Amino acid sequence: MTLPDLTGWAWCGMVAAVALGLIAAVAFPLGIAHWRPALPGWPLRLAKVMIVPAFTEELVFRGLLIPGHGESRRPGLWIACGLLLFVAWHVVEALTFLPGAHLFLTVPFLECALILGAACALMRYRTGSLWPAVVFHGLTVFLWQAAFGGPDVAQLLSKA
Repeated sequence: MTLPDLTGWAWCGMVAAVALGLIAAVAFPLGIAHWRPALPGWPLRLAKVMIVPAFTEELVFRGLLIPGHGESRRPGLWIACGLLLFVAWHVVEALTFLPGAHLFLTVPFLECALILGAACALMRYRTGSLWPAVVFHGLTVFLWQAAFGGPDVAQLLSKA
């Protein structure tokens, strides 16, 4: 897997800034994000979210499903399919093996997942690298959990 050049990273940074702005515009007014710092154990939390969900989901939904430049005459179709599957995956998680993930069934959360997924797909397609999407996905989930009241894995696995 390759890394993008500096121009690619800069482009991804701009996409990330726009996506975070859109996510904030949905998440804060609709109550799925609010200032609630929970920083103890942050290095381990960051490492965990970089692996699951960031790396694993990006590998499947962007790495396997999004073609590289010139690999498809219809990359938009692949990007759209990957994006729909990514959003649907969160519903499947909530209905099957994450009993505490009721939030994953709400429209505001699914809108945020759509925005995150779209940004990651654009990063992957434009740069040809999975790494900007992994970093953006992981840092977004980490910030949500560590600073803005997002649930951690233990909460998602709990039935209460």
